[in-house]
Amino acid sequence: MDNVNRSDFDLDLRYGQEGESYIKSLLNIETVEVKRDKRWKNTGNLYIEVWCWSDNNSEWYPSGLQATKATHWAFVLEEMAFIVPTDQLKKTVEKYGHPIECSIPPNYSKGYLIKVTDLLQVARGF
Repeated sequence: MDNVNRSDFDLDLRYGQEGESYIKSLLNIETVEVKRDKRWKNTGNLYIEVWCWSDNNSEWYPSGLQATKATHWAFVLEEMAFIVPTDQLKKTVEKYGHPIECSIPPNYSKGYLIKVTDLLQVARGF
């Protein structure tokens, strides 16, 4: 029998079922933190906050990714959304993120810029 004409239906079915299982697991995630970024389309970056300034205490305190208790983060970008497990997001930001300080009053913060393409590339591997 010629391999070119042989159907891979069983392999395709299994691959599709794995995708279905993955989506079901995402829909049953414990907690999710949802982020939007108005400037990502112009910059190609997302800002991931990790520190915030407290005027009351005059000090930086953990926030955002560093303080989250969410098991997953979701990014809503225009008509697209993707969900990343928090532990994987932390590793990705550590590897690809560029430290930056946001000095826009009154919400001073420190965080990382990460290219959407880098985050999507890593997200594809889940």
